Order: sequence, then C-alpha cells, then structure tokens
Amino acid sequence: MEEQEKKENPGSEVQKSEQETKNSSQYRGNQQRRRFYNRNRRHYSPRYSQQSRDKIKFNKVSIVVPLLNEEESLNPLANEIKKVLKLTDVSYEVIFVDDGSTDNSLKIIKEICRTDKRFKFLSLRKNYGKSAALQVGFLQTTGDAVVTMDADLQDDPSEIPNLLKKLAEDFDLVSGWKKIRHDPFVKKISSKFFNFVTRVISKVKIHDFNCGLKAYRKDVILNIQVYGELHRYIPLLAHWKGYKVTEIVVKHHPRRYGKTKFGISRFFKGFLDLITVVFTTRYIRRPLHLFGFLGAIAFLIGTIVNGYLTYLWITGGYLSNRPMLFLGILLIIVGVQFFSVGLLGEMFVHNTRSEKEYIIKERG
Repeated sequence: MEEQEKKENPGSEVQKSEQETKNSSQYRGNQQRRRFYNRNRRHYSPRYSQQSRDKIKFNKVSIVVPLLNEEESLNPLANEIKKVLKLTDVSYEVIFVDDGSTDNSLKIIKEICRTDKRFKFLSLRKNYGKSAALQVGFLQTTGDAVVTMDADLQDDPSEIPNLLKKLAEDFDLVSGWKKIRHDPFVKKISSKFFNFVTRVISKVKIHDFNCGLKAYRKDVILNIQVYGELHRYIPLLAHWKGYKVTEIVVKHHPRRYGKTKFGISRFFKGFLDLITVVFTTRYIRRPLHLFGFLGAIAFLIGTIVNGYLTYLWITGGYLSNRPMLFLGILLIIVGVQFFSVGLLGEMFVHNTRSEKEYIIKERG
C-alpha cells in the first residue's frame, strides 16, 4: 500500500520532507530566540514561573528597598517583584527609600507608586547611608514579615518566596548567602575576609553578613536599632537579642547599570563598626567584663616585667639601660586606668538600668 501511495503521489514525499525541514528550521529559530532572550535576561532567572502557589504563611509582606542613584534599575525591579509575588497569593507592599539620590530615581519611584498603590516611597533630604534608609523604612512597614533587598538588580526577587518559606520554619531572621558572587575581585576577597573575621569574633555561623536579601519577622525590626554602618551586622544584632538566625543560598547577578557604591574606606569602617557592635551588644550592660579583663592583662604583664627587673636589681644588675622598666610601669598604669573605666561604666549602668532592655517573647 505504501509503495502504491508513493507511486500515485510522487510529490508527497517531497512535501513531507519540506514540511519536516520547515518544522526543524522553525524549531531552531525558536531555540535561537529563546537563547537570545535568556542571554538578554540573564540577570533574572525565571524561577518564579516554577514557584508553587503554596500560600505564604504570613498575612502581609513588606519589602524595603533602600536605593541611591539607581534610576535605570527601578522599573525592571518593580516589574519582577510584581511577577514573583503574584504567584504567591500573599498581600504585600513595597517601600522604596530614596537615600538622597541626585539622578531621576525619585521621579521614577513616584511614577511607579502612582500606577500601583502597593508601592510606596520615602525620600530622605540627603544621603544618610544605608543603615538610616533601612531604619526609616522599617518604621513604615505594616506587614508581619519584612524583606529587604538592594535596588541594583543584583539581588534576585525570585528568592523572596524562598526566604519567606524558610522564615516560616520557626526562624526569626533569614539571611541570604551569595555563594557565587558577581562582583569585582577586590570586593570578593575583602568580603570573604570580612565575613571570616566577623564569624570568628561573633560566633554566628553566617557566611554572608552583608547580603542585601534578608527576611525578618516584624518583632525583630521593632527591637533592633540600625544606625551608622550597622546594617552589615543585623544578623549579629538579632542573634545577640536572642532571635533565631539562619541563612539560605541565594542567586547573585552582575551589576547591569551604574557603578558599585563599594569603596576601600567602607572596608575599614566595617571593622570599626564590628568593634562597636561587639561592645554595644555584649558589654554595654557589663562594661567591667571588657575593661576589667583588658586592665587585668595589662596590669599582670606590667607586674611580671617589673618583678623580673626588680629581681635583677636585687642581684646586682643595672636598670639604667633597661627600657623594659618604663614598659612595665606603663602597662601597670594602663591596667589601672582600664579597670577604673570599667568601674565607672558599671556605676553608670547601675543607675540607668530599666526593664525596657528585656524582650518578652510571650505572655500568659
């Protein structure tokens, strides 16, 4: 029968071959277009299209986005946030905090907020810093869960549902971990070193303290104060307040527009802020534990040095050419001063202690 059909319709084979070639060409064209689309949109993974529509276990989510001169990124960011959260069936608000931008960022934000009432904005009169922008944004949130992210398109909005799902697992703060970073080499190395030192000093097992993507329960942001450059240490502040902190791996994309705000000065400021955080969280209510410890060590070393020199003097040695004598005396004086500062701090704490410093988890 097949041979007979071929004889009766000799052009059918040619048409079939042409159709297959056409379909194959069309398929290759579609593949090329898809590759081209993905290449242009490589900064955003379509993971949100694969997200399940499981309802997020929060009544409302507030997203705080601090920004400085990010005019080109704002519209794409707003569109991606809407696409992602549309699939979660959760009520949300987005709060843009303009930290004194000098470009058209504020104008674009106003237009976004005008067309979608779920978007709000705050504009600071000048550049106060990211910590100040976050703190101002926190005070305006109305959701029982809060997510923070940067506005430069390096943070992927498709990670928001993942952060919220992890937060629902009885955690108070979930920090993102940019395991694969797309940053300049110097920033990568300095960040790894900074995170390592912070992890060792604080004993908090977080790989990326300064990731912009974080999710919080509302209670956390109500009980921590972020100022100066302390936004880097929000996980530490929360941990030392008794909150449960964890992290998940999140996607990080190359910067598409503008330039990084990272400078070498921020590297040194970060370590000064680390000292501030350690003192204000661990020792602010027991300063003698810090100053007394340092004073005791200095006093002990000074006493040993001078004791050794005293022994040499008794046995007939000369001290006129021994600079160690002055070192020993200096260490003893410094030790006494440290101890005195600690005692004064304890007296001040004793007179200003109040019940407001204690956080109540539940009431019966």
